[in-house]
Amino acid sequence: MKKILFPTDFSETAENAFVHALEFAKIVNGELVLLHSFELPVYDAQFFPENYGTVYDSLQLTQFDMFKDEIPKLHAIADARNLNHIKMSHRLMDGNLLYNIKNAIKEENIDFIVMGTSGATGWEAFFLGTNTGNVLTAVDVPVLSIPLEAKFKKIETIGFTTRYRTKDKKALKEVLKIAKKTNAKVKCLYVQTNNSDVDTSTIKEWEEDFQGQPVQFSIIPSEEVQDTIADFILFKDIDILAMLTYKRNFFVELFKPSLTQKFSNKLSIPVLALHE
Repeated sequence: MKKILFPTDFSETAENAFVHALEFAKIVNGELVLLHSFELPVYDAQFFPENYGTVYDSLQLTQFDMFKDEIPKLHAIADARNLNHIKMSHRLMDGNLLYNIKNAIKEENIDFIVMGTSGATGWEAFFLGTNTGNVLTAVDVPVLSIPLEAKFKKIETIGFTTRYRTKDKKALKEVLKIAKKTNAKVKCLYVQTNNSDVDTSTIKEWEEDFQGQPVQFSIIPSEEVQDTIADFILFKDIDILAMLTYKRNFFVELFKPSLTQKFSNKLSIPVLALHE
């Protein structure tokens, strides 16, 4: 059984992502590990010689009470979606979020992370210096990022960008495993620029290797890589975009509102970031 780590701050963004986490657990036959991480303020004990411990304990208790109150709400969401059979465990951890996530991955043998992201269409927050963006580059398990605007819908089409490298083929095989469990098809995109170095024999080899699989390959000549991917997401009705982690700046350019303003609602889809 796959184990999915779901960090939550019990915000609207996290609640929306929780629905996706439940449905993803259903797809991959997984269980959820809910993590609430908090950082207590640092006090100088010399200024609170008598009640330092009391102040600290009180702050911890406040976090515990909030955690205790919020968990039933998440179980209610699972009940409402008939997903109360999904196993859930809970972790409340004091300290830096990224540090706690990395510890939880190791201690719980985590296979996936599902996290919410917000801000503009969600993409800047995902790929810049935010919690989700930091997690993306600091862990070695796949991260499914859910923008606040991305309401759950049945996964019918998964987009996958490729440059026909060996590591891309490995990633595509993992995406196909997920696609088959939800009867989805995978649409692959290769944006062929003037600097592209992929020869026709490699492309033919890929087509032969994946013959009979629910996958389609599209090769589009263009120098406007970001625009081409944005159009691909829109016009191919992509429900989730899967890709290997590249430089963050590439994604910021791809999803910034000034570039894709007319597509902003359509581009609010989950991104599954796979690691090389």
